[in-house]
Amino acid sequence: MKTKIILTLLIICLLIPTTSIATPLEFVGGVQNEHQYEEIVFITGQPIKFVGSYSASEKVKNEEESVTYKFKLQSEDPKVLGKLDRTVTYVTSLSKHAGVGQTIGQTSVSKYKETIKIGSDTYNLTDYQFSKSDIIDQRPASDFYSGNIKGRKYYDYNKSQGNVIIDITGGNVGYENFWGSTETQIIDHIITADIGQNSFQGSYTHQVSDSMTKSLRYSENDASFSSFHGGHIRVTEKNVVSKYDYRLSKSHGSISLSQDMVPRLERLIVPKFRDVNGHWAEEDIKKLYSLDVFEGGNTTFSPDTPITRLDFTKAIMKASDIRTSMEETKKTRRRRNQPEEVSYFKDIAISNEDYKYVKSAVDSNIIAGISKDLFGPKKSLKRSEAIVILVRALGFETRAPNPGYMTSFSDDKDIPNWAKDSIYVAKELNLLEGDKANRINPNGILTRAEASDLIVRFLEFLEKDLQRDYRDNIIEF
Repeated sequence: MKTKIILTLLIICLLIPTTSIATPLEFVGGVQNEHQYEEIVFITGQPIKFVGSYSASEKVKNEEESVTYKFKLQSEDPKVLGKLDRTVTYVTSLSKHAGVGQTIGQTSVSKYKETIKIGSDTYNLTDYQFSKSDIIDQRPASDFYSGNIKGRKYYDYNKSQGNVIIDITGGNVGYENFWGSTETQIIDHIITADIGQNSFQGSYTHQVSDSMTKSLRYSENDASFSSFHGGHIRVTEKNVVSKYDYRLSKSHGSISLSQDMVPRLERLIVPKFRDVNGHWAEEDIKKLYSLDVFEGGNTTFSPDTPITRLDFTKAIMKASDIRTSMEETKKTRRRRNQPEEVSYFKDIAISNEDYKYVKSAVDSNIIAGISKDLFGPKKSLKRSEAIVILVRALGFETRAPNPGYMTSFSDDKDIPNWAKDSIYVAKELNLLEGDKANRINPNGILTRAEASDLIVRFLEFLEKDLQRDYRDNIIEF
């Protein structure tokens, strides 16, 4: 991540550009698109909107990352002569706890320089104390994190004619996965200005949320004589919303800001199955095939045949874009005297091109074998087994009530004890629902069509429901 470390680990691994991550710039409630940045400044006791340019650059070394922000802003109102120049560098150190899949991040300020000129008055930042600590829980399908912030800024007013102190308290929550990421900050500021006759005290709170989402949209083919009717487009959208609530000695109220990036469009492959037209799961199947989550023959998908353990495991790993822990053998060389890697299971060899998905799923505790040394790749999957895999991929298996509860399904007595927690959580997350008789048939064999429905619900949770919980339910905008 940037300094808020939402995705520092992923940055270290993949060197993702800073501007691609859905994380608010700095800790002042500003919003930005590709070219312009804007924020509200309260240092005078009145809200003043500043707009201008910004840049962010980062350096990653071992378990430490530094991010430098630079802003050159001016008052949006031509009647208010105002300029703001700010450069600040935040350094985040990471402490990994691999045994529990968690990381602790500690962030501080290493360099700072800020000058605000409003009319004939100048405010120089002379000291900036800042401390931030985050806990990141790395789950197979998504990373979840939360942080707390304390800080204080000291400004000199007109070369020692007075001073302004801003105390900062707040926190942030966020998540990141292949299908989306959101960070929401809520930070309180208390201003104490000792500037002669214009001295004042006041406070303001900024709530800012930066979100990136990927969604699928269907595009019809306008041509009548074509080999296909239409296809899906993957649309990546990024936007930032902010709300300031302020109560100062001279004024009080609320101000909202919003900026959107230009969406990115990606056309996906077009399925040409002849055995799904009119099928109840047709739309789900075509979506997942376009995303390369599911495979099929040139013209057939076989929607009503049972799905195998291997095919479902592979689909979940692809749907989540979970990085496999085994690199292709063509790209790696075994060191001299290093023992040759042995497959976890006797019934799927390392040479099998799909073994890397199985290995990663087992390493992530998403799935286990049917015995100590057998995976059962061609064995049909039960509905209860599939639901357990989905909930484990999210890392939500511990969110069920204490033992002794009953689910709301009419066939609750048929649910195996090892699957009950996951089925309860999946119902709460809207990953599954009962039939007309409110049954889920937990021990029934899952078809490829039913698997498509489950996986699409899973993707919609990653894409939409998390954003709603981490932004819409927190900020009213």
